[in-house]
Amino acid sequence: KGMSLSVCFLLFCLQVFILWISPTSASIQDQYCENLPPSSNTTGLQCNASIDLIGTCWPRSAVGQLVAHPCPEYLFGVRYNTTNNGYRECLMNGSWAARANYSQCQEILDEERKSKLHYHIAVIINYLGHCVSLGALLLAFVLFMRLRSIRCLRNIIHWNLITAFILRNATWFVVQLTMNPAVHKSNVAWCRLVTAAYNYFHVTTFFWMFGEGCYLHTAIVLTYSTDKLRKWMFICIGWCIPFLIIIAWALGKLYYDNEKCWFGKRAGVYTDYIYQGPMILVLLINFIFLFNIVRILMTKLRASTTSETMQYRKAVKATLVLLPLLGITYMLFFVNPGEDEISGVVFIYFNSFLESFQGFFVSVFYCFLNSEVRSAVRKRWHRWQDKHSIRARVARAMSIPTSPTRVSFHSIKQSTAV
Repeated sequence: KGMSLSVCFLLFCLQVFILWISPTSASIQDQYCENLPPSSNTTGLQCNASIDLIGTCWPRSAVGQLVAHPCPEYLFGVRYNTTNNGYRECLMNGSWAARANYSQCQEILDEERKSKLHYHIAVIINYLGHCVSLGALLLAFVLFMRLRSIRCLRNIIHWNLITAFILRNATWFVVQLTMNPAVHKSNVAWCRLVTAAYNYFHVTTFFWMFGEGCYLHTAIVLTYSTDKLRKWMFICIGWCIPFLIIIAWALGKLYYDNEKCWFGKRAGVYTDYIYQGPMILVLLINFIFLFNIVRILMTKLRASTTSETMQYRKAVKATLVLLPLLGITYMLFFVNPGEDEISGVVFIYFNSFLESFQGFFVSVFYCFLNSEVRSAVRKRWHRWQDKHSIRARVARAMSIPTSPTRVSFHSIKQSTAV
């Protein structure tokens, strides 16, 4: 009981102290607000300096004036964006409006929630696009593997490009499912190998695109002289050169930027350009190839006879489809959207869509819409139908009795026994 009385006495003393000090602090704040310079140089009737309910100090202002003041940095534990303003009107009778307008003061938490929402939507688009692309790529891979009748250098290049995209998409899923902040911080050997593998397959897709550009440029611009091209040349371009590039990049990372599982780059260290530089160079060369191909085709289209017009028109349409194949869309990923919020959101969504659905586009344009592939699949389907229809006819013929007085072997055996 004595302890409870002492606690009550202490609480009473603390309350008296707060009541005694709060007017003092309020008076100090009022004095500071009154000493602020007026918002205008007019000498007529003015509204006196005043502090509103949330503690914003409104200086002396002329009547009829709408006074702006930066939004509070913190209010009830919530952080606000101080770049916007709140407004309060000085009325004609020399008194302030009862309430200030803080409608433009936005919570920074809301902006963070919006950015997180856009990030989560972009992640969903990435997962969806990579899943759809991986399924389409696997189907295209099986078609090229099974249809031996269409094996030629052009379709072998398509097949290897599809294989490179399959491996890149598969390693993308490995990166997403295994990498986390703890693994990044530990910088273990296996996570560095995963990063190196993903970058290697990423580079191979660019170099197989370069192989596509080389073949088409040789076939169309250099008077269709593709007889001198060999498969081993494209294998060296598509698989061997990227391997050497990634080895050089891994050595640079190991000695100059060996942290965070080799993701990202440290300020002042430019080892990532060891593999990004050749990728940019390949894009530029493919762009030159594409421009030259379209120029030659349009020239031949103008000078061609009527019988050749349709053939060249189809070639021009096919060349325009090369945009996703030759990687021109990757040029957009080197554009910085800047500080604008809308352009940044559009860039994130556009980047995620093109990056994740790239393999799907390649599968559609160079396998599912390939006339040779479709013709071979159609022949296989008709052959399968004919084979099964013959089997059905044979089965029906075997099931029909040859004579209505046919006697079974079992009955003959029984009669013989008797």
